[in-house]
Amino acid sequence: MPEQTIHMIDLIRRKRDGGELTPEEIQFLVAGAASQSISQAQLAAWLMAAWIRGLSRNELHALTTAMRFSGEVFDPTPLGKTAVDKHSTGGVGDKTSFLVAPIAAAAGLAVPMISGRALGHTGGTLDKLESIPGYRTLLSSEEFSAVLEKAGASIIGQTQNLVPADRVLYALRDHTGTVESPYLICASIMSKKLAAGLNALVLDVKTGSGAFLRNYADAEFLARLMVRTGEDAGIRIAALLTRMDEPLGRFSGNWLEVWESVELLQNKRHPISADLLELSLVLAGWMIYLGGKAGNAEAGRQRAEELIVSGAAYQVFEQMVAAHGGDTNLFRNPAAFHKPAGLRVLTASRGGYLAAVDCTQVGWAVQRLGAGREQVGGPVSAHAGLEMHVKLGARIQAGEPLCTLFTEEPHRLDQPEQMLRAALTIADEPPQIARMIRQVITSNDIRSAEP
Repeated sequence: MPEQTIHMIDLIRRKRDGGELTPEEIQFLVAGAASQSISQAQLAAWLMAAWIRGLSRNELHALTTAMRFSGEVFDPTPLGKTAVDKHSTGGVGDKTSFLVAPIAAAAGLAVPMISGRALGHTGGTLDKLESIPGYRTLLSSEEFSAVLEKAGASIIGQTQNLVPADRVLYALRDHTGTVESPYLICASIMSKKLAAGLNALVLDVKTGSGAFLRNYADAEFLARLMVRTGEDAGIRIAALLTRMDEPLGRFSGNWLEVWESVELLQNKRHPISADLLELSLVLAGWMIYLGGKAGNAEAGRQRAEELIVSGAAYQVFEQMVAAHGGDTNLFRNPAAFHKPAGLRVLTASRGGYLAAVDCTQVGWAVQRLGAGREQVGGPVSAHAGLEMHVKLGARIQAGEPLCTLFTEEPHRLDQPEQMLRAALTIADEPPQIARMIRQVITSNDIRSAEP
């Protein structure tokens, strides 16, 4: 019999109607996304159908695998080290990559990290790094290997040749209302991580008012989905469900988040950054443990603390940035490089406690200030963003500063100010605040739950 021709419109209709695609059909879709032989309109339609109908386990495996092999696949074996990485599902002020990557590398692991740009209300790791003058996020496989050989860690983006299908679909999800699908999130994350040739992976799955998946049950479902996918691929993996009910740390924005991370790596500890530091140490601890450099996650966390205090992690970060072409002289005084054209301080209209934060709204306010994109490929501001002066549960006096807004275009200040006033709730009673680490899910948990 002659080979049957696959038509994209048939795949859209079948998924729209709740049917299941074959591995061959998903391979056709992914190859078309990578080569751009399938129109963005048709890809967008399929993404929406997948968002509404979901994907079966077989479809998800086929999608992740096809995306993983849609371009080059990196092989870290010649480095002679265990390759480990961390990935976060995204949040506001989430900059843990800048801490955990150098910590794990300083512990003797290789950290080949493939990251993304701003998505929805959350910032992008690559946009933050590119606020460092000269930092290159697009490297060839040879350059990627050279940086890893020299510094132990490298953070890059998806090039034309490395997971190209995800680069196309990732950008489309941001502009088609399909970001929140756990299946599409899983395939996007895991295809990039598996393409990096990892031996171990730690996942930071956010839940709360600033997460893509606000509902805890949805976040847990995604975590289990990703752990099972990693288990099927043969890597050591763990997922931490973490609280995202307020911006993580002190700053949200591009250069602002680099500034905060540099100071923590220099062991300069601001009280508003305490939650960021603690989460980073826990995540790095799991990386060190899964990478075989500690007997358990708690011992890994202790090792991570030592590598911050000794300055070893900061030295790795400097080496990595320099190897990417970035100007490390700015790290001598990162505050001096922050030169916004306009700023505004938002103060409390009444006394009480900071009782709630609509963290997604805060993220959109940061985007409106210029730190995020309004269209695919649009520019982002290096110096736009937000500094939080208080954390959830803090006792506040009337007139006390709550946050400071920064922008490179002063006319942008009014709308974000209104958004932030609506996002921050002051009440007479302090709130109940969930633990930072809500749950840890490992491969053993997944295996024990299966029939």
